[in-house]
Amino acid sequence: MSELGLRTRGGRLAVVAGLALLMLTTQAQAQDTKKDAPNPVGGATWNAKVNPEASAANPGTATASLALDAKQTELVVKVSAYFNELHNLKGVFVQTGADNKRMRGRFYVKRPGRLRFEYAPPSKQLIVSDGQMLSIQDLDINTDDRIALDQTPFRILLRKDVDLLRDARILEVQEAEDIAIVTLQDKSPDAPGRIKLFMSKTPRLELKEWVTTDAQGLDTRLEVSGLVTSEEIDLALFKIVSPAFLNLQKNQ
Repeated sequence: MSELGLRTRGGRLAVVAGLALLMLTTQAQAQDTKKDAPNPVGGATWNAKVNPEASAANPGTATASLALDAKQTELVVKVSAYFNELHNLKGVFVQTGADNKRMRGRFYVKRPGRLRFEYAPPSKQLIVSDGQMLSIQDLDINTDDRIALDQTPFRILLRKDVDLLRDARILEVQEAEDIAIVTLQDKSPDAPGRIKLFMSKTPRLELKEWVTTDAQGLDTRLEVSGLVTSEEIDLALFKIVSPAFLNLQKNQ
């Protein structure tokens, strides 16, 4: 049975999660195993894992787009429209790494470009994008690693005008009665990475899960729920503040 068939059997989406909209592979390698959390937003070390041997030799290798038929093209256009209509989004997430370790938390997205992932205790990890830079922080050890948002594969979903047909290589499109799956890769060589989106279709199109693959071929799954799109989100949430300053404020 195909992956789509397995996930839709019984008329429901078997959501296995990965946003917490995030730790970079380079950061994980530099810190001890306690900090080995994968990054569901992605970074410059990510690649599209289509041919494992080719990917290992050249993580930035681009993958050819799928030749879409009219129905698949229509679905990709609908997914683009969904993200274009998401001006404010918040909810909860469950992130599952390649080691099956689960982390939970809350996330906030304000397009264009802004996101925040707050990991629940005992984790002290925080990921924030102000629209330009993505900051990956660990408040426990005062680390603050930053990367340009444009170097992450999620930039094409957070930009002001989302157009996946224009900006992404579409690698997979599957559709059933209650689920749609779209796998994509940014066309920009500066933002390598592969994202697999799982969208529920009933009662309306809505993001349920995504899966990303790092440079070692390890998957990070992220399930989102409790989504709210009708409330304005304070811009102050997306301000990048150094962990040392945040800890100083807490101790005062």
